[in-house]
Amino acid sequence: MGLIKKAIFPVAGLGTRFLPATKASPKEMLPIVDKPLIQYAAEEAIDAGITELIFVTGRSKRAIEDHFDKAYELEAELEVRGKDKILHSLRGILPKEITCIYIRQAEALGLGHAVLCARQVVGDAPFAVILADDLIDAKPSALRQMVDLYGHYHNAIVGVQNVAPEDTGSYGIVRTRAWDDRLHRVEGIVEKPAPGQAPSTLGVVGRYILTPRIFDLLENLGTGSGGEIQLTDGIAQLLEREQVLAYEFEGKRYDCGSKLGYLEATVEYALRHPQLKEEFRAYLKGLTL
Repeated sequence: MGLIKKAIFPVAGLGTRFLPATKASPKEMLPIVDKPLIQYAAEEAIDAGITELIFVTGRSKRAIEDHFDKAYELEAELEVRGKDKILHSLRGILPKEITCIYIRQAEALGLGHAVLCARQVVGDAPFAVILADDLIDAKPSALRQMVDLYGHYHNAIVGVQNVAPEDTGSYGIVRTRAWDDRLHRVEGIVEKPAPGQAPSTLGVVGRYILTPRIFDLLENLGTGSGGEIQLTDGIAQLLEREQVLAYEFEGKRYDCGSKLGYLEATVEYALRHPQLKEEFRAYLKGLTL
């Protein structure tokens, strides 16, 4: 712990799979019960020892800034009404020692470009990247597990999980050899290979720890899959210069970039919610399907 202090949150995407809900509100602000996805992601970073949260934003993402900002009028109203519990939860969204930095990605040129936008803020230090779409329920958090591994190995690390062979076209897929428990040495990585052409079924999900060398590589990359600057392509070049590890994190991932994954997360988190779980469980049992 303590080596990784900065995390990049690429949040400039359009969220087209959730339109029209995301027409004027960021997909990262979609709630899982009573907290938006971006708050779960921020809490995971803080649990891992991160103190600087760097949000790479785009048009219509102001709600993210507002969410982490102080809401004077709302807090004053809650205080007057004696809503102390809610007031405490609002004031505790971020600890006082956490800094939020917002950088505008003027054009949606891909995940690699979003990471590159944060170069001046990150500087010459290792850093994390978290995609809020990937909600990972884990204790310790997935990023905390990876930060601890970085403290031991001092290598770039990508979070991976086994995906269905027919789904490889939706992921960056790694070719690896065994290294340690749940840990692999990456020997190759390819963006969205067709089923049958993938080197494995280990798909990269939205957790990365990267070294600052990646910035030079991203800056000199051409466009890749989808006409975008792909982080996967930058990592492929990083492999030629330094060791990169793939870690099968312990925990359950919900793909909240898909409607089904989002609904699964909502139901399962509601079934664990201290105030809702009993009533919600009874409601589900009473449904006639």
